[in-house]
Amino acid sequence: MEHEEQMKRWRLILGEDSEKRFSDMNGGNPLSLTEEQALMDNALAAIYNRADQGGFGDGGSRGAGRGPSNPQITRWLGDVRTLFDKDLVTIVQGDAMERCGLKQLLFEPELLENLEPDVSLASTILMLKDQIPKRSKESVRTFIQKIVEQINKLLENDIRRAVTAAINRRQHSPIPSAAALDFKYTIRRNLKNFNPDLGTIVPEHFYFFDRTTTTAANKWTVILDVDQSGSMGESVIYSSIMSCILASMASLKTRIVAFDTNIVDLTEKSDDPVDLLFGFQLGGGTDIDKSVAYCQQFVENPSKTLFFLITDLDEGGNRAALLRRLGELKDSGVTVVCLLAIADGGRPYYNTQMAERVAAMGIPCFACNPEMLPQLLERAFRGQDLAAFRKEFEKRKESK
Repeated sequence: MEHEEQMKRWRLILGEDSEKRFSDMNGGNPLSLTEEQALMDNALAAIYNRADQGGFGDGGSRGAGRGPSNPQITRWLGDVRTLFDKDLVTIVQGDAMERCGLKQLLFEPELLENLEPDVSLASTILMLKDQIPKRSKESVRTFIQKIVEQINKLLENDIRRAVTAAINRRQHSPIPSAAALDFKYTIRRNLKNFNPDLGTIVPEHFYFFDRTTTTAANKWTVILDVDQSGSMGESVIYSSIMSCILASMASLKTRIVAFDTNIVDLTEKSDDPVDLLFGFQLGGGTDIDKSVAYCQQFVENPSKTLFFLITDLDEGGNRAALLRRLGELKDSGVTVVCLLAIADGGRPYYNTQMAERVAAMGIPCFACNPEMLPQLLERAFRGQDLAAFRKEFEKRKESK
């Protein structure tokens, strides 16, 4: 029985063309797929079969107007989401777009409602956003909002906790101020004074943050300089959400700049990550040096400035000038970090030669998954050795 089940699984993987071979292996008896397996077979065949064998198409070579109908695609998406695990659904969806020429249907409202939220698909939509028909704009926004909410759940609490731990743990002041009351520390130090009759803590002493550390002159500035060339789709999404989280924190001044061969300051859009994402124009060339030069004007207090360069380091401009400018920033006291591009669900994608040259200047280059960002932020704000953190990170990757 177990042998037969294994053959059925291989039959689903290899498709209908392999049926005769498996029948021969089974003593001449055809493999009997269950009802659910038959549905799986049909769903996979729609993508991986040629059009003349019942598939949706053959990569779009049949020309316009010959592809599958919108209702057929919608029903197929419903079947896929029912039959397969979420991770498999995103893989099959991606293959459907690439293999069967379905991008022309991507902005159909009914189709978007049935798509499983996926970062890679969201980056494709953002790259094609200028082609979104008017009737689909709200559906596209809703789809992007789902992605934003998923990533927010993944990152927001940890980022806030990391920044608060690094920045707001200030020396306490004897000057009382309700706005500067350190609630957590006050409660922790007064737990011994819990009054069971009153059902509350009666503090003997209150602790207040030193308000001089929260003035504008003492705030940290975080600058995110984000490459918006065509390869940066997934990195742009994560960068936008991280920017909005940081921008919402009163203890920081946050700027976000997008660049290809031109520069766009998107700081004013950082109230809403969806609006911010639609402010990016994915595609085009790259002039990193020009964008770093633009960002230099926002460095007021170098020792309290954290500069993230988020890019694949495929510099189309002056590479020597870029390296020189990054060196100037670092030497002035700015904490400079290069976050390298990721694609295809976290796979690093960047110019290794340039990354090595930047790293040789003592500027850490991280090709890290988004879950590592809170730890990186905390160490950067604390002034800890980021090169050592990078080595720890690489060791962890190798051990997995």
